[in-house]
Amino acid sequence: MLQQTQVRTVIPYFKNFIKEIPNLKVLSNTKEKKVLKLWEGLGYYARAKNLHKTSKILTQEHEGKIPNNFEALKKLPGIGDYTANALLALIYNQPRIGLDGNVKRVLSRLFNKKVEKVEIIFKTKRNGDFAEALMEFGALICKSKDPRCFECKMKKICSYYLSEEKIKFKKKKNYQLKSYDIFCYLKKNKKQIALTKNNSLGFLKNFNLPKIEKTSKNNKNWKFLCNFKNSISNKKLKINLYYKFSSKIPSKYNWYSLNKNSDFIPTFTKKIFKEISYLYQ
Repeated sequence: MLQQTQVRTVIPYFKNFIKEIPNLKVLSNTKEKKVLKLWEGLGYYARAKNLHKTSKILTQEHEGKIPNNFEALKKLPGIGDYTANALLALIYNQPRIGLDGNVKRVLSRLFNKKVEKVEIIFKTKRNGDFAEALMEFGALICKSKDPRCFECKMKKICSYYLSEEKIKFKKKKNYQLKSYDIFCYLKKNKKQIALTKNNSLGFLKNFNLPKIEKTSKNNKNWKFLCNFKNSISNKKLKINLYYKFSSKIPSKYNWYSLNKNSDFIPTFTKKIFKEISYLYQ
């Protein structure tokens, strides 16, 4: 849950998740629909799907235990170098480092040069604590903006702090700007919207969404409601929202309530629900 999401955002989701799904065996026997519903609002839903798939593999092929070697971990859905290294350090106390942005920054500042790869550069009996400490240190002390050098215990050996020519970090901004028209079939006397899992947004494939097309002028039979912006991962979207009241919908669509709904609905769709709800006030 903490990948791409801040701790304060995750805490209530995590508490609710482990209340409903307290262990690996329960997770492996839980339907994906429920897992996604508990994840609803966190975004990056591939994480939830991979977590669910991995739980099944671990219970069926590894006796419910996380593998203790790098190659086996990398074969599990959603686990890359960073996660594999972090798990081996935290669970099995192996001398490994999860090299995320925070840790790269700490090591780069320590040597005042960019560090993209890391060999075993430390000796300790507390490898897990050390790996976690590096992550926390980068997040809380050696921050990207306004690092708290004045209270840093390593400043006497930090090349960044001691050097007049300090290494600079450029934040990557690789956003994809796209525009979409979203067309919503609505029921006049009920707060319902037609959604389908067949849509043109690849990053939300197989999730419940209205009719979506790349921005065009093919909207004569639809009423314009509003436009708004939305960001998903590295994509910035400009949305033009249209609607029509209709009792009939294409066969691939189903009616969904704009209010309470037991099905998993991504945040992207909930924002559309919010705009559409004004029509029923």
